[in-house]
Amino acid sequence: MVPLIGNWTSTLADIGVFVNDDAYGGNGWGALIASSSINPSNWTRSYSRWPYIDPLPPNLSVLPDTTVTRLLFDTSNKNNLTATGDEWAASADADCQTVKVNKEVILAAGAVGSPQVLMLSGVGPSDVLQAVSVDVQVDLPGVGQHLQDHISTQVVWARSAETANSLHAQNLACNSGNSPAFLSFVNSATAYVNVTALLGPEAAPQLQQQIASALSSSVSSLVPSTSAEVKQGYELIYNTTLNTFFTSPIGFVEILFSLTGGEVDGSYTVAIQAALQHPFFHGRVYITSSDPFNLPVIDPQYLSHNADLVLLREGLKLARKIGNTAPLSNALGDEVSPGSSVQSDSEWEQWLASQIGTEYHPSCSCAMLPLNQGGVVDADLKVYGLGNFAAHLQAPVYGLAEQAANIIRATYNGVGWPSANQANASSSNASTTSTGAPAPTNEPQNDTSGATVLAPLRASVALACIGALVSLVL
Repeated sequence: MVPLIGNWTSTLADIGVFVNDDAYGGNGWGALIASSSINPSNWTRSYSRWPYIDPLPPNLSVLPDTTVTRLLFDTSNKNNLTATGDEWAASADADCQTVKVNKEVILAAGAVGSPQVLMLSGVGPSDVLQAVSVDVQVDLPGVGQHLQDHISTQVVWARSAETANSLHAQNLACNSGNSPAFLSFVNSATAYVNVTALLGPEAAPQLQQQIASALSSSVSSLVPSTSAEVKQGYELIYNTTLNTFFTSPIGFVEILFSLTGGEVDGSYTVAIQAALQHPFFHGRVYITSSDPFNLPVIDPQYLSHNADLVLLREGLKLARKIGNTAPLSNALGDEVSPGSSVQSDSEWEQWLASQIGTEYHPSCSCAMLPLNQGGVVDADLKVYGLGNFAAHLQAPVYGLAEQAANIIRATYNGVGWPSANQANASSSNASTTSTGAPAPTNEPQNDTSGATVLAPLRASVALACIGALVSLVL
């Protein structure tokens, strides 16, 4: 740990931000020093392949550097299509090849790739598909809609204490090298700050009322869809964000202490970043070509809702306040950016609008919502209108992937947790499965079905998680 991190929680406590001594006990808000997913045996980042893929028996084929071009369907039942195959190619010039499906297809292409594959296969908003001459198999207007992301920028200071970057440079200059443990450093001093802490007890309710009053105009002007169902889904998410999250201790802005900044005018810098966590803007992902090697369009609609601008502005003002408060301020020099010329609310807003960037946390483009509210998947992660097709950030993704695996095993092998639909069934019907397999159980059992998973997606497409998924909604 870089010594400067030791001043983080005491500084935030001095300005009234709650310090969370048990951030992984179920209430993940307040100021904390976050844990990192580091394999202690070799100091490398731990990721999903290591625990989920590497231990598997050799009945799984992973095809790298390939692209799914489309999904193939049996269309004899127009109300419930069945996926029969998965078409893929190694390049735009290569011949397409097919993997046949025995049970079901699991789409795990992330918040950008999943809607693209669905639309290329004829599943999505009919107007988008017709515009690029893709035959409409299932008119599902929510595909690609409800896109959300975390956006951020930062206040930067010159430093008077060592940072991770300055220590790295010193080690190189001394030819002493940098140890694997040192190179595993990740910015970990953070805080998730709620709206009341950001705005104060008087201004927070006022902003809440302004957001509530803007619902109708937001639905009519900010939803990038003409679908009444998608607009109803936006309204549901909007009201949940406003009436459940906004008034709770949940952090609306993440404040992150960054010790990995580069040099400015010959001096290494430190920064305190502010990142919006629960935006009111919704964007979309859509295709403009039937060619799977043409990248889809990502229209995030950042800062299209005024509340997001206000919340991010107040987060940056808090970041400046933290940097100017002892003991942390004792180790910081002059503010480099935005500098003393930015003081008023309007100056902050004008500055941040030109500085924000993505944290690469897109989600929700295949939303788990009711069909009549623009949903794409149901509670069993099944795509509406498809009979054997499942499509959906680190801990939430892993948890949802585990549940998806339990649903699949319960469906086909009678092993694991029941699906949402099974759980809603009557107790008399829930004791056995339609195939005569043993009833689902939570007890560990061997699963020897020999399932085959195809995971060929371009590196340029964000993968959600190996092992399942769909899109994450709120």
